[in-house]
Amino acid sequence: MSWDIVLFNSTQKIDLIENVDENQLVAIDFTQILENSFSEIIMNANHREIKGNNFSIDFFNDKEMTSNKMVSVYGENGLFELIKLSKKHGWQIFDTGFGKMIDLNNPEKNGFENYKNYIANLMKK
Repeated sequence: MSWDIVLFNSTQKIDLIENVDENQLVAIDFTQILENSFSEIIMNANHREIKGNNFSIDFFNDKEMTSNKMVSVYGENGLFELIKLSKKHGWQIFDTGFGKMIDLNNPEKNGFENYKNYIANLMKK
């Protein structure tokens, strides 16, 4: 089961997702940046899967530039790779499962434990 996060490219420091100022969102080519940042990518039509050390990241190719990008992460290492990329490009990350922005400087608070607990509860049912 995936862990869904949203990458944002904004001039605004987003503290709460409810307070996003759409006028400060900046459209970029997330697909190109992601494809150029990882060496192992499986491409199938408009679907992309980044393969890494104990992680994978799934996303769909956008036909135009966008200010945000939903990706599905499998494995905590994938989040840490996206955090490195986000710091490099000035992105911000929203954790859809945790319902909060991820603190890029304190990623141990990233909600991955909540995600693992959620999956464990699902598996018990």
